[in-house]
Amino acid sequence: MARAPALQEIEAAPEIDRLEGFPHPRQTVALFGHEDAERTLAASISSGRMHHAWLLTGPEGIGKATLAYRAAIAALAEPYERDAFGESLAIPAEATASRQVRAMSHAGLLVLRRQYNLKDKRFPQSISVDEVRKLRSFLGHSSGSGGWRVVIVDSADELNVNAANALLKSLEEPPTRTIFLLVSSEPGRLLPTIRSRCRTLALGPLGDKAISRAAKQALDTASAALPDGEEMATLLRLSDGSVRRFLSLLSGGGLDLYKQIYALLAALPEVDWAKLHKLADTLSGAAAEVRFELFFELLLAQIARLVRVGATRTGDEADIRLAGRLATPQRLASLAQVWETVAREKADVVALNLDRKTLILRTVSRLEATTR
Repeated sequence: MARAPALQEIEAAPEIDRLEGFPHPRQTVALFGHEDAERTLAASISSGRMHHAWLLTGPEGIGKATLAYRAAIAALAEPYERDAFGESLAIPAEATASRQVRAMSHAGLLVLRRQYNLKDKRFPQSISVDEVRKLRSFLGHSSGSGGWRVVIVDSADELNVNAANALLKSLEEPPTRTIFLLVSSEPGRLLPTIRSRCRTLALGPLGDKAISRAAKQALDTASAALPDGEEMATLLRLSDGSVRRFLSLLSGGGLDLYKQIYALLAALPEVDWAKLHKLADTLSGAAAEVRFELFFELLLAQIARLVRVGATRTGDEADIRLAGRLATPQRLASLAQVWETVAREKADVVALNLDRKTLILRTVSRLEATTR
C-alpha cells in the first residue's frame, strides 16, 4: 500500500508530446491528410518485409506521432486483425494491441522521449543517453510469439549527442522483426549516419479540410465546438498546416494574443511602452510559460510572413498592407536578421532561465529601431 501514491503520481505525470486538454497522439482515433503515408506503411507491414527503421518527417503538429502510433498498433496487432486494414493502418479500438498501446503497457513497444522529472517538476532539455539505454533490455528479450517489436523515438530531434550515438548502434545492427519509428521535424539536425539507415517518409502540412476534420475530432473529446466565420479563417491561416498549432491557438487564447501582436506591429515604429510593459508582465511570470511560448511563436511567424510577403508581394490582404509599410525592399534583410536574432535569444532565455520580460522589451526595441 505504501507504493500506491507514487504509482498514482507517475500515472498523472504530464507527457511532453501531449497538448494539454486533448488526446495524446496514441489515443487519436483517426488520422487525416496522410493517406499515402498510411498506405506505404500498411503495405510494408502486410508484406512482412518491413524496413527496420523509418524517419517520419514534416512540420510540427501535422500528425507524425499519430502515424507512428498507428503503425505500432498495426504491427503489434494479431495477423488476422492486420489482414483487415487494407490500405490504411486502422485496427479495431477493442483489439488487444490497440488497448495496450493506448495504455503504454504493450511489452512489444518502447517509446523514447523526454520524461517528466517528478523531483524537479520539469522536463529535461533533451533525450538522455540513459533513456536510450532502455533499448538494451528491451531488445534483449524475445518478441514473444514471433511478432514485431516497435521502438518510437519522439522526437529524434531532441536526442543529445551521446543518446544519438547510442541509438545509432542499434540501428546499425537491428534485431530481427524490430521496427524503429523516428519522428522528426528537423531531420537536418540528425546525425547523417542515422538518416542514412532510415527510410524517410516525408509528411506535408495539412490542408484546411484535413485540419478542420482533425481539430473537430480533438474538440469533440473535449466537448467543444469548432469556431466558424472569420475566427475559423484566421485560425486556419495562422496554423500553417498544423492541427496542433490550430488547437493550441484556440485553447490558449492565441487569437487574442495574435491581435495584440498585430496591433503592436501595425503601430511601428511607434510603441506604447506602458502598454507593452503590462503585456510583458502577463507573459513573463512562472505560470505564463505556455503564453510566453505562444507569443514568440506567433511573433516570429508574423515577422517571417512579412518578410515573405515583402519579397513576393503575395499573401493575405492585411499582411500585404503591413508589409508594404514595414517590409520594404531596403528593410527585408534587416527584418530577416531580427528574426534570426530573436529566435536565438529566445532559445537562450528558455535554456538558461533568463529574464523573460527583458527579452520581450528588447525584441520590440529591435523592431522599433529596424522600422524607424
